[in-house]
Order: sequence, then C-alpha cells, then structure tokens
Amino acid sequence: MTAVDFALLSAWADRLRPVAEEAGRATLEVRKRGFEVMAKNDTSPVTEADQIAEGIITAVLEKLSPAFHIVAEERVAAHGHAHFEGNSFWLVDALDGTKEFIKGGDDYTVNIALVLNGSPALGIVHAPVRGETYLGVIVAAQRRAEVWRGGAPAKITVRPRPARVVITGSKSHEVPELMDPFLAKYDVAEKRVIGSSLKFCLVAEGKADLYPRFGPTCEWDTGAGHAVVRAAGGSVHDFDGVELAYKKPGFLNGRFLAEGVL
Repeated sequence: MTAVDFALLSAWADRLRPVAEEAGRATLEVRKRGFEVMAKNDTSPVTEADQIAEGIITAVLEKLSPAFHIVAEERVAAHGHAHFEGNSFWLVDALDGTKEFIKGGDDYTVNIALVLNGSPALGIVHAPVRGETYLGVIVAAQRRAEVWRGGAPAKITVRPRPARVVITGSKSHEVPELMDPFLAKYDVAEKRVIGSSLKFCLVAEGKADLYPRFGPTCEWDTGAGHAVVRAAGGSVHDFDGVELAYKKPGFLNGRFLAEGVL
C-alpha cells in the first residue's frame, strides 16, 4: 500500500476538490432538466444525480489510489458491503441530503473522505448551490482546513467555547426527546438548522459550537465533515468522549457530538 504522509494527502485533496465540484455541477444539471425519484431497498430516495455524481468521483479515486477500497453509498445500496482488509479506505456520499435536493433546497452536499487507520484524515465537502467547498487534511500534528467561496481559499478554525453557545442541528432527522434535555444543559444563543454535512462545516468554521446527533447515520454521511472538523481543531466523539471510529459493523454510526474547543 502507498505510504501516506501529509504532503501526499494534501496533494490528493487538491486533486479531488475540483472532482467534487464537477460532481456538484452534474447534480445541478440533473435538477435543471428534471429527474425521477426512485426508492432503494431501504425505501430511502435516490435519483440519477446521486448515481452520476458517484460515478464521477469513484472513477477518479480508482486511478488515484487503487490500493484503497472505496465505500460509496450507491454502490453499497446496489451490491451490499464488500469485504476488504484493513481499516483505511475511501468514503463517498456523492449527494448527501437527497431529500433536500429533491425539494429544490440549497443544503445538499458532495462528500469525499479518506479514512486512515480508522480515523478520517482527508475530507472534502462541496455545496453545489451555495458554491462553497470545505477541505480538511490532518496527519498527526499537521493540519490544513480551508473553505473556498470563489477565488483563493480562506483558512478556517473552530472557535473557543463562548458562554452562550450556538447549536446546529438537522432539518429532517431531529430527535426532540433527546435533543431538548441536551440543550437544557447550555445557555443557547442560537440554534442553526441546516441540512447535510454542512452542520460539521459550521462547527469547523467557528459559526457553531456544538452539533449533537441522536438519530442514525452511516459513515459516508460523517467521514468528510469529521475530517474537516478535526483539521480545524475540533473533534467528533460519542457522548462518553470517545472519538468516532470508522469501519464499524454495517458502517453505521451511533450518537455523536461534533464540537469545537472548550
């Protein structure tokens, strides 16, 4: 397997950022011409945009790093979980927030992550409608966290925890009976509801302090955003403080909390 260091990961991130943006443009083209909504075996919706965008990304990953297995949402939906050795692999959710995409919303994203030894080390989150791309790379003490909004990138970082916190949460997957007791522990200045992996990006950019998640997610939903938060100086962990690990059974996550620094 290729030896991976910070310089190589950073170069891969630079190669993959325009790929994520190309996949994002493809989703916009599908939306413009119209599309059929289909149901997967688990009854969740899928569209041609999900499939086209995933194909764009996986074709590049297969050439860029053939030693790493690719776990991509639509591949898994169609063919099940393939067995592979080790816990270093790519995670792809080429259209995170399909329901948001279907209804014409702005908050869906394209997500690419590389997991190394069970932890996300590279993440790209692209929001096609918003024209924003977040990038995170982290290896040991070396970190790179940036956002593009046209032109040159801007560095991002989590912020110190203020006395009155900003919470971010889900548009369509809230669990009020768990969220409400959690919020009661804090002096909440604002709750920002937003779709897809953009919740991680709000924390990474210092626009939110906490993102608690009580509903189920898959690893491809979280890998890219997790890497961006880590690279920006934050963490994503369970409610006992254990950092979220990857390649769990079924690639399923339990409850977690993304947060900046205390």
